[in-house]
Amino acid sequence: MLIGTIRPVETRTIEVEAHSLADAHDLLEAQCPAGFELANTPVTMGKGTTLLTAVGTFVRRDGARDIEAADRAALDAQNPDGWALITVRAH
Repeated sequence: MLIGTIRPVETRTIEVEAHSLADAHDLLEAQCPAGFELANTPVTMGKGTTLLTAVGTFVRRDGARDIEAADRAALDAQNPDGWALITVRAH
């Protein structure tokens, strides 16, 4: 018997403008949706200005649950669309 842990696969992006990297990070963290984690933040600076534009990509990290199956193929078949299999262990 195999037990797999799955969680939803979802991302959200938020764009902010700030005058420093620290301020951009603080603005993004303040807007982090519940159950999500900031995963990527590319930053650009416009020509002739000190204003930074940061696009934060948040990934969902909550909602994990276990599924069980006799073998890996059956486990994969139970994994619903929009979910990722993150661990597999034998029971």
